Amino acid sequence: MKKSIHLAILFFIILLFMDTTNGNAAPNIKISYTVTFPEAQAHYADVEMNISGLQQNTLDLKMPVWTPGSYLVREFAKNVESFTAMANGKAIAAPKTTKNCWHINTAGITAVTVKYRVYCFEISVRTSFVDASHGFLSTTGIFMYPDKMLNQPSTVHIIPYKGWTTVSTSLDMVNGDQFTRHSPNYDILFDSPIEIGTQDVFGFYAAGVKYEVCMVGGGNYDKERLKKDMAKIVEQETAVFGENPNKHYIFIVHNYQRGGGGLEHLSSTTLGASRDQYGSEAGYHNFLSLVAHEHFHLWNVKRLRPIVLGPFDYDNENYTTDLWIAEGFTAYYQNLILRHAHITTPEDYLNAVTGEINIVENQPGAKIQPLAEASFDAWIKSYRPNENSFNTGISYYDKGAAVGMLLDLEIINDSKGKYCLDDVMKYMYDTYYKLKKRGYTDAEFKQGFEKFAGKNLDEFYKNYVYGLTPLNYNKYLGYAGYKSTDELAGTNEPTLGVMLGNNNGKKIVTTVIRGTAAWIDGINVNDELVSIDGTPVTDAANLLSGKAVGDKIIVIVNRDGLPVTLNVTLLRNNRYKYKVDSLPNPTADQLTVRKKWLNL
Repeated sequence: MKKSIHLAILFFIILLFMDTTNGNAAPNIKISYTVTFPEAQAHYADVEMNISGLQQNTLDLKMPVWTPGSYLVREFAKNVESFTAMANGKAIAAPKTTKNCWHINTAGITAVTVKYRVYCFEISVRTSFVDASHGFLSTTGIFMYPDKMLNQPSTVHIIPYKGWTTVSTSLDMVNGDQFTRHSPNYDILFDSPIEIGTQDVFGFYAAGVKYEVCMVGGGNYDKERLKKDMAKIVEQETAVFGENPNKHYIFIVHNYQRGGGGLEHLSSTTLGASRDQYGSEAGYHNFLSLVAHEHFHLWNVKRLRPIVLGPFDYDNENYTTDLWIAEGFTAYYQNLILRHAHITTPEDYLNAVTGEINIVENQPGAKIQPLAEASFDAWIKSYRPNENSFNTGISYYDKGAAVGMLLDLEIINDSKGKYCLDDVMKYMYDTYYKLKKRGYTDAEFKQGFEKFAGKNLDEFYKNYVYGLTPLNYNKYLGYAGYKSTDELAGTNEPTLGVMLGNNNGKKIVTTVIRGTAAWIDGINVNDELVSIDGTPVTDAANLLSGKAVGDKIIVIVNRDGLPVTLNVTLLRNNRYKYKVDSLPNPTADQLTVRKKWLNL
């Protein structure tokens, strides 16, 4: 009996230890952070981390190596310096054991204070930036976490730099204090960027949710117009999924002289924009398209997600073949939503479709890399492009959007206008996020498509997702009474087949396009084009003036400081320029598909 009691106590202790180390929240452990900016002008954020209630013998503190939504190992620990640890008022050893892990012996210690500094000087939506005007904290690169304690709650207290008055983040306030925020776990903390400064904040309500727009860096934006159109986007996207799961949502917009890009989060997003782009209709619609894209992600990928994307492994790559759905479909919807919300015209939308087709079809890599592989290799290719990427890969954004369009038209046509891709997205959201509370597999999403298309899609997947079969745009556009036509099909213009950069007036080859004259006859990236048939190269736009397909020319390049003479035979420019137009006499069935597709 006594032995059994001892075993029971031992088992309880083991369970208690497992609760602490396997990621379950341990109520005895308290974690808080204080972030200060004593040298904001030098781009530093200083972090103090306090952990109490420890009952284990060791503690490993880690900095994530990547941030969800941006599929590249960025090694955020490279920006950490001056790491120290203290307990009971004394410094304790905290050796670094891996590139992103600090080890602390906590035997007999219940509370630890850690301090470190983070250098923040990379302008992007996924990295931290601090200067005297504002601080943007991309939280995966700021806050360390105790290993195997990702479910622990924490509190973040911010002491702003002089003159900073406002904090913008989706983290909840503590006791109404905007400078003190609470996170229920580390997945939420790492999914909640923080902007501190003097940003211009305005808001609106849509779909029963409070929205805030935080403009950093000024700009020629019209607040009232933005509120009206952003609300339309929110309502239209909420209608796709049938609910908006947030209570409040934050748009953090960084306006630069030239900016772009976005990164999605569970209850917020960070957008990059050019501060003068709002003044033109094209620039304004481009911004709204970015808004639609990143906001759509609060469902697609943040909640409706590939099964491997959560719970996250913050130490390593998280591989999936489904970014063509998570990102590609979102890219498809970013323009479709504007059309469905009647922000843009049908003609505007078809022009956007034309642009997507031309991007995909003019990239040689589309014939080399299957769509699923492009997703899986995002970590080593998409986010690490080189001079040959154009020839060897395809964007899962661009081709994913094109495949999304084909599937949408297939479903509308097969269901005679009853269903569309919206129905698939809602079904998958309801089934996997809400009911099964997990991510989806490749096969499960395929089954979702088949449910609403009413047919087997093995061949579609074989050709377009896992294979390299050229996309049959006219088959699917034809369902809606449209066709795509290559306006350059009858031309016979020559091309050298290079992309050029300008270095102090010198024309430098930046890309050699696969299958062209330059590729075949040996022009290299980094070559300086010196002359063609004895004529100095000064104007990139008129390289081949007076030349014809089949002409043999002499190209002199400067390669690594040495002159090289190349005999080049000019080939036809195989560039495509597609245009989408209506068929002359669309049928009633085609008009039914068109009406459903374009929300006419």
